[in-house]
Amino acid sequence: MRTLPIEPITADAFAPYGTLLVGPAAGPRQDRAADLENGRPGAPLNLALVRSEPFAQAMPLRRLERHPHSAQGFLPLAVGDYLVVVAPDAGGRPDEAALRAFRVPAGTGLVYRSGAWHAHMTTMSAPGTFAMLVHEDGGPEDCVFAPVAPVAVVLPES
Repeated sequence: MRTLPIEPITADAFAPYGTLLVGPAAGPRQDRAADLENGRPGAPLNLALVRSEPFAQAMPLRRLERHPHSAQGFLPLAVGDYLVVVAPDAGGRPDEAALRAFRVPAGTGLVYRSGAWHAHMTTMSAPGTFAMLVHEDGGPEDCVFAPVAPVAVVLPES
């Protein structure tokens, strides 16, 4: 089984997939309203609390998801560091050869661009809770899943 190392996240590395939301101590306030794009004007904004379970190095990643018509935001409420796995699109499927795994520090939120392939939210140690925002109309394209060849996400050796 292929392995995928976890790397520290940076705004530049994450830019093809979305935007990082950092706290006010990190610099001047930036307007992020445009990051929650909605490609279906009739689809209302869904705000929900999402429970996340800790990362298990022994469990392989087997699928990714995307939201073709809406950005999706995650705001950590009770979360330490967490894991984000992303892939670019390749003809309507995740580009498995270009999968990347990032460690996101506690207190940093993010917004996935519409259509960005990503794994479910996973914390690094203890269970956590995120506020999640996405535009949904109840249709089949609210969330699309794609299987991927099993890949083990691993912490880098120190």
